[in-house]
Amino acid sequence: MSIEWITIIMFGSMIFLMLLGLPVAFSTGSVGVICMVIFLGPEVINLMPQRIFGIMTNYLLGAIPLFIVMATILANAGLIAEIYEMVHKWLAWLKGGVATATVVACTLLAMMVGIVGASEVTMGLIALPEMLKRGYDKHMACGAVLAGGTLGILIPPSIMLIVYGMIDNCSIGQLYAGAFLPGFMLAGIYIAYISIRCVINPSMGPPIPVAERPTMGEKIRTLWPVIPSAILIFLVLGSIVLGIASPTEAAGVGALGALIIAAVRRTLSWKGLLEACLQAMRTSAMVLWIMFGANIFVGLYIMLGGGDFVRDILLGSGLGKYTIILLMQGILLFLGCFMDWVGIFMLTIPLFGPIVRQLGFDPIWFGVLVAVNMQLSFLSPPFGYSLFFLKGVAPPEVSTRDIWWGAMPFLGLMLFGLFLCFIFPDIILVVPRYFYR
Repeated sequence: MSIEWITIIMFGSMIFLMLLGLPVAFSTGSVGVICMVIFLGPEVINLMPQRIFGIMTNYLLGAIPLFIVMATILANAGLIAEIYEMVHKWLAWLKGGVATATVVACTLLAMMVGIVGASEVTMGLIALPEMLKRGYDKHMACGAVLAGGTLGILIPPSIMLIVYGMIDNCSIGQLYAGAFLPGFMLAGIYIAYISIRCVINPSMGPPIPVAERPTMGEKIRTLWPVIPSAILIFLVLGSIVLGIASPTEAAGVGALGALIIAAVRRTLSWKGLLEACLQAMRTSAMVLWIMFGANIFVGLYIMLGGGDFVRDILLGSGLGKYTIILLMQGILLFLGCFMDWVGIFMLTIPLFGPIVRQLGFDPIWFGVLVAVNMQLSFLSPPFGYSLFFLKGVAPPEVSTRDIWWGAMPFLGLMLFGLFLCFIFPDIILVVPRYFYR
C-alpha cells in the first residue's frame, strides 16, 4: 500500500475516533496498534514494550511531577495570594492598574508553576472578583486573567519545554534560556495594551481611589513574604540555565525548598502534601498516556515512510524555507484548536524536527517558537482549556460569551508576539548564545 493511502487511513481513523470523543492517547494508540498489525504483522507488537519502556525510563520525566509538587506546595502556602497582594499594592493606582497587576502577578507565578491551570484558577478566584468589584470591563478583566495565566506554560520552569526537549532531543537548559525574553515580551505587550486601552477609556479599568491607596511602608512590607520563594526560584532556574544541574535535579531541590518554606511558614500539612502528590500524579499520568499512544502512532508512521513523505512534500513544494516554517506554525495553530499540546507535540515534532534542521534553522529557536504558538491553543475556541478553567471559577455574572470575547484581543496580541519571534530570531536566541557560547 502506498504511503499516501497509509496517511489517509491512519490520520483519518485517528480524527474519526477523536470526533467520537475518545481521548487523544487512546485514539492514537489504538489506531497505531491496529495499523501495526495490518501493515507489519502481529509479531511487530513485541516492539511496543521496548518503545514504551524507553519513555518511562527517561530521566527528564522526573522533573514534571517534582515541579508540580513545588508549585502546589507554594500555592498552598498562600504565596500566590501574597504575590498578587504585593503587585496590587504597588500598581493598582494606575489606570488599568489592577489588570496590570494581574498580568505581572501571573508572570511571577509562571516562574514557579510551569503549568496553566494553577495560574488561571487561582487568579480567577483572586483577581477577577477584585477587578469586577472595582468596576472593570468584564472583557478586559477576563482577558487579563486568561492571557497572564497562559504565560505559565512558556516561562521556565515550563513543563511544555521539558516535553519538547525530550521529543526533539534539544537541551532543556537552552530552551529555558530561550523562553525568558519571549515570555517577558508577551507580558509587556499585554500590559501595554491594557494601559493604552484604559488611558483612552478610563471606564474600562479605573484606578483605585486615593483614599484606598497604600502607603509606602505598606508596599514595602508586602515584599518580605515573597523573598524566600523568589530566591528559591532564582536558584532552581539559574542552576538549569547555567548547566549546573539537570532539570530533574533542580526540580528535586525546588520541591525540597518548597517543603522547607511551607514548614517555616507553618502552612505544611499532610492534606496539602497529599494534594500536591495527587496533582503531580494526575498531570504526569496524562502526559505519559498521551506520549505512549502518540509514540506508537508516530513511530509506526515514520517506520512506514511517513517522515520521508512529509519531508518530500514540504521540501519539494517549491516554497521558501521561511514559508515552510510559517506553514508548520499554521498547522500547529489549527491543531491547537482541537487537541492537547502534548498530543500535538508527539504527532508533529518527530516529523517537523528533522525538516527544521535540514533547512538550517536553530532547533532551539523553532522549539521556543512552537511553545509561543502553543499558548494560543489554551485560548483558541472551541476547546481552549483556559476558557473553561476560568468559567469554572468565575462569578455568576460572567458568562461564557464574556470570557470568549475577553480572550479575542489577547489572541491577536499572542499572534503579534509569535510574529515578532519569527521575524527577529534573536528575541529567542540572544540569551542561549550568551550562556552557551
